[in-house]
Amino acid sequence: MKSISRRAALKLVGAAPAAAVMAWTPAEAEWAHEQSQQVRRDIAARGVTYTPKFFTPHEYAMVGVLVDLIIPRDERSGSATDAGVPEFIDFMMVDDPARQTAMRGGLALVDRLCEQRFAQRLLECSDGDRRRLLDDIAFPARAPQSLSQASAFFSSFRDLTASGFWTTQMGIADLQYQGNSFVREWNGCPQPALDKLNVKYER
Repeated sequence: MKSISRRAALKLVGAAPAAAVMAWTPAEAEWAHEQSQQVRRDIAARGVTYTPKFFTPHEYAMVGVLVDLIIPRDERSGSATDAGVPEFIDFMMVDDPARQTAMRGGLALVDRLCEQRFAQRLLECSDGDRRRLLDDIAFPARAPQSLSQASAFFSSFRDLTASGFWTTQMGIADLQYQGNSFVREWNGCPQPALDKLNVKYER
């Protein structure tokens, strides 16, 4: 991917505002999960690597770095890439030009900001420099106006990453989700939870 000017990156993002365009329906997310998980099983069986259907190699490497900064590996579970989130996001981009424009422009803008600040693109930056940039764009309410487009993109990208991770088996295990199980006896909501919500049962 060639270096892109900030003006060109902003034009790409502005053509399809990230926050609106990068929303998805439950049906779309379910389809993307099914596709990405099947592909992961296939490539594991064949011992090959995944080839993105939308992203360029550079963009796909950026996606891997960004999702693992959002959800890193820890003592309880694997990282976003371990759960197959980059593949999930790649499938979410298929056949949707508006979403593709927002994603491609957002990644290009992140690269451009890295070039302006650190004289190199995201993949060549140190971990510390990457985190410093993301700290500045992670929260739209606190981001300066000059970073509003980047912040809008990253917020949507973070939402997509979270959706991709916490709807996998790994993510559900990480949440310690205990639903869909038979409860022999229900004694009501625990009192500490009621107190926290400042509610009570009617007598």
